[in-house]
Amino acid sequence: MNNMHKAGFISIIGKPNVGKSTLMNQLVGERLSIITSKAQTTRHRIMGIVNGKLNDQEFQLVYSDTPGIIKPMYELHESMMEFVHGSLEDADVVLFVTDIFEKYDEEDVIKKLGKSDAPLLLIINKIDLATEEQIEEKISHWKTVLNPREILTISALNGDGIEGLFEKIIFLLPQHPPYFPKDALTDKPERFFAAEIIREKILQNYKKEIPYSCEVVVTEFKEEEDIIRMYAEIYVERSSQRAILLGHKGERIKKVGTEARLEMEEFFQKKVFLKQYIKVEPDWRLKKDKLKKFGY
Repeated sequence: MNNMHKAGFISIIGKPNVGKSTLMNQLVGERLSIITSKAQTTRHRIMGIVNGKLNDQEFQLVYSDTPGIIKPMYELHESMMEFVHGSLEDADVVLFVTDIFEKYDEEDVIKKLGKSDAPLLLIINKIDLATEEQIEEKISHWKTVLNPREILTISALNGDGIEGLFEKIIFLLPQHPPYFPKDALTDKPERFFAAEIIREKILQNYKKEIPYSCEVVVTEFKEEEDIIRMYAEIYVERSSQRAILLGHKGERIKKVGTEARLEMEEFFQKKVFLKQYIKVEPDWRLKKDKLKKFGY
């Protein structure tokens, strides 16, 4: 193994909806984190692995997209915040993502950042929606509040500033052999992404509490020569939610299934057969054993 190999863990943290998942997908070049405009879209720590070479320097970057930092109200939120702590503990570089609309209420995030000694890059996202003055104002605000290694301004959506950020990250990484096989894209199995895609479609198709009360578990994932056969269970907390999820004559859940299947076929580059079942599991967000079963 080339002893000039660099490798390390890069944790992307920040409040909900600042564009962490969009940034992660830009940096990895794969759509690994589901992106919707609802808060708490990311519930797990999702790793995206990038291998490559820059000026003869081989590298492996292990990015962690983490849940947005919130004040926990459920056992589920507690586990989500555990994922954030874990990713700060083993980080070699921390990307603290904020955006141009941030209202200076990042106290809880700043407190968490104190737990990590890793070099901190402060990323101001969504600059495509701001004026020069607004950007300057944000930069000077952050210089007084935090002492980051560097402040970078980007638009994760348009890819502006990503190249520069990428090079900064590689520069800060330690010399280390790769942590994962060179062909690995993520630490999560395929059925995890299948479940996330279904959950994303639920987030997009339903309002109010439904998306937050839902958990998706892919119980069977069979890959055959020309098709993947999949069975998914969707858990809700009450039978009234089950009725809403189903819709009139099952029309609404059918729409979710069709959208998810098309997206999966693109993601897995293969035909997909998907069957969904809806189950009621009262108050699963409060129950430790259920959360464990769901992978939290």
